[in-house]
Parts: sequence; structure tokens; C-alpha cells
Amino acid sequence: MSEEAEYQKLQGENRKPSGNSSGSNPPPIKRRQFLIYAGLGGTGLVTTVVFSQIFQVQPKLLTFEFETVTVDKTGKIVNQENHQAKYFKEDLGNGITLEMVQIPGGSFMMGSPASEKGRRESESPQHQVNVPGFSMGKFVVTQEQYQQIMGNNPSSFSGAKRPVEQVSWNDAVEFCQKLSQKTGREYRLPSEAEWEYACRAGTTTPFHFGETITTELANYDGTDTYASEPKGKYLERTTDVGSFPPNAFGLYDMHGNVWEWCQDDWHDNYIDAPKDGGAWTSRSGDIKLLRGGSWVYDPQDCRSASRDVNYGDVRGYIYVNIGFRVVCGAAWT
Repeated sequence: MSEEAEYQKLQGENRKPSGNSSGSNPPPIKRRQFLIYAGLGGTGLVTTVVFSQIFQVQPKLLTFEFETVTVDKTGKIVNQENHQAKYFKEDLGNGITLEMVQIPGGSFMMGSPASEKGRRESESPQHQVNVPGFSMGKFVVTQEQYQQIMGNNPSSFSGAKRPVEQVSWNDAVEFCQKLSQKTGREYRLPSEAEWEYACRAGTTTPFHFGETITTELANYDGTDTYASEPKGKYLERTTDVGSFPPNAFGLYDMHGNVWEWCQDDWHDNYIDAPKDGGAWTSRSGDIKLLRGGSWVYDPQDCRSASRDVNYGDVRGYIYVNIGFRVVCGAAWT
């Protein structure tokens, strides 16, 4: 059966009475959602994933509390605030869960100003982007989560709660596809705009922590400095997720630890970049975006606006500092 015929068949079945006491029917399947799922495999798989999405109960929203810190250019903490955020848990099996934090929609200035230390021309021109609400992993994907979904763990630095690394962009996309199949929700990599918006969490400074960072706040090569902070540690390895303070959205490790794959293809600058928060995939697709910096990079490479690039289909030791986190378009109230 063709994709179009299968789509029409599912639409017809979806209009049948649900048999519930209210007599209401599930919402119709959007064509875009169907086509996304159609790329996951054969008709049986498509039907399974789409129907699991239709009939699945929305996950229960929970609330967590956390504290954020702000530092000045010397690295001194000048402000501490208490926050709350909503999240939901995906049960991956064997006691392993995935925590997804709700990110409210909004507008922000993407990129860096000409005055920002360490900035590159690829971070310009600054431009306003309107980002719809979405949900994002509280942490990067861990080794135990990756093992549970993919059945293997390619990481060099072993540890269940450490980030999975040595994963290609293609590996990360496959993880999202399998996670979507398992949960019935559409998981994917973040767009570059979503990633920076989520990282900044309302800030305009080089880091969501403020004017600089220290190795008390993030895992990076602390033998170099960014502003007037003292030199710190260089651990030469990844650390367990959540080892450092979060940002104002409740997301951890947005600066350092591992670079994070984004959906987007690499572009040399932001001229003609989309302004709706979507991924920019108008090139050949071989070279992909990375965000966030890592344990082996200097602090300037861990800035909110910093960008890096790598081939999407290569894995190996060179990727020992590359991981990813997932997003879900679903937002519940």
C-alpha cells in the first residue's frame, strides 16, 4: 500500500467512533506527522507508531525545584535564585527514565554581538527568532539511556550517568527514531535556534551563568580563562550529567561536558537563516551543527552563541567529546 493510501486509510479509521463514554474521537493525524513516521519503516511499523501516538495518554506533568547562579567577570557568584519548572518522565524500561523539561515559547536574539569576546563571524548577524514551546531533555542522553534504546554503548568514558559519546549525527537521529517508536511521541534533535534559545534561558550574556564561567560551574579546559576569573581544573574526561548548576529553564550542562548535535546543516553565517525556530537544512546535509562546547575545549568555545561543525556520518575516537540531547515537540499544560 502506498504512503498516500495508508494515510487515507488511517484518517478513515481515526474518524470511526472511539467507543468512549463521551463519544469524542481522537484528533486527526497531521499529514506532516504521518510522513515523518512513514520514514521509520514499513506499513506495520508506521501504523503501530501512529496509533500509539493517537491513543496514548499524555504523560503526567511534574514540578521540580532548582537553584541558579549568576557570576560577574571575576567568576564570583553575585546572585542566586530559586526556580521551578515542569517536566515529564519517559519510562525506557529496566528502571531507566528520560526527563523532559517544558521550555516556554518566546523570542530572542540569536548569535553574538560584535563586542563579545571570542565570537566568530559565523555567529553573525544577530537576528530575532521566534521559538514555539517544546520539551527538551533535562540532561544530555546518558550511556544507560542509549544502551537501553540502541542496545550498545560506544562511549570511551564508561559510566551509566555519563553522557554517551563517540556517536555520529546519524547515530543520534537513529536514537530519536527508535525513541519515537517506543513512546509514540515525536522525538528529534533540537534545531540550532531551539538549542541556543534553551541554553540562554532569557540571558544575553556570553554564558547563561553571566559574564564568564568557572570550573565550579561547568566541565571544560580550565587551564585557560575567558574574562577575569582564576584558572581552574582540566579534568580530561566527561562528568556525570547534572554535576553542575542548571540554567533558568532547569537544563543542565548546556556549557561544556560534551558538544551536542543539532538538526541543522552547517552554514557559514546567519544570512537568510530561518526566524521561526526551525532547523536550517537547505544544504547537502553532510556537515552538521554542534553546540555547547566540551570538556576538552576552552571556555570561549562553550559560550551560548558558540558553534562548531563536523561530518554527520563519521564516528570514532575523535567523537569522544560529542553527544546529544533530544527534544519533543509536545508541550502540555
